[in-house]
Amino acid sequence: MEVFNSIVRFFQEGGIFMYPIMLVLAIGAAIAIERYIYLSVSRGANRRLMKELMPMLQRGDFQGVYNATSKSKQAISQILSYGLGRMKTAKHRDDIEMAMEEGMMEVIPRLEKRTHYLATYANLATLLGLLGTIIGLINAFTAVAKADPSQKADLLSASISTAMNTTAFGLMVAIPLLLVHTVIQTKTTEIIDSLEMAAVKFVNLITDKGSSK
Repeated sequence: MEVFNSIVRFFQEGGIFMYPIMLVLAIGAAIAIERYIYLSVSRGANRRLMKELMPMLQRGDFQGVYNATSKSKQAISQILSYGLGRMKTAKHRDDIEMAMEEGMMEVIPRLEKRTHYLATYANLATLLGLLGTIIGLINAFTAVAKADPSQKADLLSASISTAMNTTAFGLMVAIPLLLVHTVIQTKTTEIIDSLEMAAVKFVNLITDKGSSK
């Protein structure tokens, strides 16, 4: 209970700028949770689908692969669909690769969507904290100038302590948001790398099957 009272007192003493920082925290947390869940689900689904498709690719059952990918909305199915669609008219390996790169260009923005906002909100929380502290210090020095000389030291120290709360809270919000941004960005990069690897394997298998005919 004492910890809860300390948190409430810390928040109340910080002034009005504590509220926009809290709003930044809420929005950033919502984005972080949504992105983490989306990326985790997407990575698992892509792995399962690729595990299912690989035996068909290895035996050259491209029609079976096309049927499976056309029923799926996962990133890997969209990329492979582009490659399979181009196979009928492609004369060179490069044509298939370009088609799959086009599929990657459509998939990547969905994976990276909203992630960059986390870094922006982290910076915003820090700046709001600094702004709150500066305004708090201005108000503190204004109040001290009009106060009784015997009370100036105590009033100034109390006012500065209160003003610093916004900077502290801003940093407490910014640091986790930056860490989460790094984690999600790393997760996104891993998925993109796995999609690129799957695309290369697909093109290599098509080339091998074509040359063995």
